Amino acid sequence: MYSHIRRAQIVLEELKKLFPIPETILNFSNNWELLVAVMLSAQTTDEQVNKTTHTLFKKYPKFIDYVHTKPSVFARDIRSINYYKTKAKHICATAKLLHTRYNGILPKTVKDIMQFPGVGRKTALVVLGNAYNIVEGIAVDTHVQRLSRVFGLTNYDKPEQIEQDLQKLFPKREWFHLTNRMISYGRMYCPARCKHDSCPIYKKLNS
Repeated sequence: MYSHIRRAQIVLEELKKLFPIPETILNFSNNWELLVAVMLSAQTTDEQVNKTTHTLFKKYPKFIDYVHTKPSVFARDIRSINYYKTKAKHICATAKLLHTRYNGILPKTVKDIMQFPGVGRKTALVVLGNAYNIVEGIAVDTHVQRLSRVFGLTNYDKPEQIEQDLQKLFPKREWFHLTNRMISYGRMYCPARCKHDSCPIYKKLNS
């Protein structure tokens, strides 16, 4: 039975072999579009977000366009996204707050980004890492949450507790890409309802 530290080493080694260059699947061309895409991605597949933003970013090419639009109008433009009415309110309110408080420039701390309506720690970490290559923690989405338990890296269920465990096991330089690698692994090799014996990293950890 491997220790937690050795398990983490094996997980990282295998993830790097499978995904040497981890990439963010969401499409965006600037920091504001990044924030919008990540906010839309909650409870929605990245593929659906990209399909929606392909049209959305053409209709709203400038940040100021979001500041001036109404939530009811914006909601119609993202109606294919889960919880689109709530997300429309949050994104429009965030645009106004970013405009008035930060002159349209995305702040550079998790704490500041989490001031925006509907933005939690996971979203803030993803945005901060992609926008500025600043890493303050490990973003724990549903894939990271599930796989951390499958791989025996944590005994917790809550994202904040899982994040603390992962931070102790992985070097900080690996934190940002760890999330993307685990997401890619979860989709390709170990989806939510797969049997663990078909999961290559699980098999290696338990061989």
